Amino acid sequence: MRNILVDTGPIVALLHKDDKHHKRVKSFIKQCGCGLLTTWPVMTEAWHLLPVHGRIALTGWALNGGVAVFDLGEDVLAELDRLLRRYRDRPMDLADASLVLLAERTGLTEILTIDRADFDVYRLADGRSFQQVMPAR
Repeated sequence: MRNILVDTGPIVALLHKDDKHHKRVKSFIKQCGCGLLTTWPVMTEAWHLLPVHGRIALTGWALNGGVAVFDLGEDVLAELDRLLRRYRDRPMDLADASLVLLAERTGLTEILTIDRADFDVYRLADGRSFQQVMPAR
């Protein structure tokens, strides 16, 4: 199965039916049939943005295999700091930095995101760019 990275926006849209991107994200995920990979900072950000009923749906979705949540480890702060400093002019948030780091560690560059502008700019340490898998509107 093909695996892709997933950012906060599509997770929130998928689990919150009133989100303007809900139908588009739900349709894309169903059609793609990909494994979704993310990080704890992304899950935390999504938790914060979702209404209470969506928060419960988030944990249930992850527990049922909707998304694999990667722990980047205890030694991650220096690497995150490197990315946050590199992109401080954007500014990059912790969730985005964690996805760039996950991409560097896994080699995956395909990402499901609504935040197209930032992920068009971000690069992996080896210079590779992200490929956004969901077409723009």
